[in-house]
Amino acid sequence: MNAKTEAKTFRLDGLKWLLIVLLVGGAVAGNSYYAESYPLFYRVLAVTAICLVALVVAVNTAKGNALWQLLREAQIEVRRVVWPTRQEATQTTVIVVVFVLIMALILWALDSALGWAASKFIG
Repeated sequence: MNAKTEAKTFRLDGLKWLLIVLLVGGAVAGNSYYAESYPLFYRVLAVTAICLVALVVAVNTAKGNALWQLLREAQIEVRRVVWPTRQEATQTTVIVVVFVLIMALILWALDSALGWAASKFIG
């Protein structure tokens, strides 16, 4: 590929992560502190808004940007997957269920036989 890629510079990542921790910690502490004063709905809205701000700050860090790129690439890969048809999925499920039942019967019989043999041996 001949696409130009600009190297994005990330400054003050440590301070950004500290801000994220403070935002989330403040949201948790505020939710606990205002538990009696405000209804749950408003507290959930406030915590959600603060967490969204923390998420925006996190995406602007090197690690956050790398995670965002990974998620975008994963979404592209999911579009490339050839999903099985309903008939293929049903047939495969039936095969797995039958195999599990057969193995369960074999293991039950083996366990019963070994238990019987152990009881005869022990007395």
